[in-house]
Amino acid sequence: MIEPVTNLICPLDQQPLQQHDMSWRCNSGHSYDIAKQGYVNLLPVQKKRSKDPGDSKAMIQARRRFLSQGFYQPLAEQVAALTLADDASSLLDAGCGEGYYLQQLIQAAERQGQSLQVAGLDISKWAVQAAAKQDKRATWMVASNRAMPLADNSVDTLLCLFGFPAEAEFERVLKPGGRLIMVDPASNHLNELKQIIYPEVKAKPEQLPVNESRWSLTQEQRISYTVTLPDNDTIRDLLVMTPHLYRSSQAGRERAEGLTTLDVTVDVWLRTFCKQ
Repeated sequence: MIEPVTNLICPLDQQPLQQHDMSWRCNSGHSYDIAKQGYVNLLPVQKKRSKDPGDSKAMIQARRRFLSQGFYQPLAEQVAALTLADDASSLLDAGCGEGYYLQQLIQAAERQGQSLQVAGLDISKWAVQAAAKQDKRATWMVASNRAMPLADNSVDTLLCLFGFPAEAEFERVLKPGGRLIMVDPASNHLNELKQIIYPEVKAKPEQLPVNESRWSLTQEQRISYTVTLPDNDTIRDLLVMTPHLYRSSQAGRERAEGLTTLDVTVDVWLRTFCKQ
């Protein structure tokens, strides 16, 4: 059975939130409406760093089109298998985006008859809107990894997939013995695209995404395969959905616009960490 995570806290005073019909409220009187799409915005205006933080609507739409073609399906299956291999009962996807990986995981749990409490959060309201439309049983929140509106020791598995780890917050919300599962780009990830849009591709040193003094690496797997992007629209969607769109030069983007097909490498690290 798939159920929502319910131990939310108020982003203003950290008091427990209770759901009343179509809103979440704390004892101090703060109230947060549940949108018609099925999510709650727990990112107060005073805590925003920009008017529209996170991925834009165009990035989310491009990512949905790209992922719907199955290019990252092998990765999604590995994430689901790893997550469900242990007895996960409560799960938070921190930086859930449009919900692709969490939706795949929910479907895998259902096939296995595994019960799971599920929540996803992202700082982009466009991402959370798209995610909430897919499955009303999960708790979907607009919120920041730096101030997650979840109680201490409230989830036993935390996903951070292509995201930004807020280590102190991750430690706070994870139960004792809980797991942090991360996906991060490896050295050859999307290398063929980078060679087209950048004048020079610089190799980055391989390093763990979290502080080794605070986290123990318990599992590590490198997933690498090649996919063929069949047309320019798909190539453009891949570029738009990544930060490379803003980092590349005008000349690089024009070179990408001239492509009709592209073989590109998916190369990522899938790791599990536990709190020290």
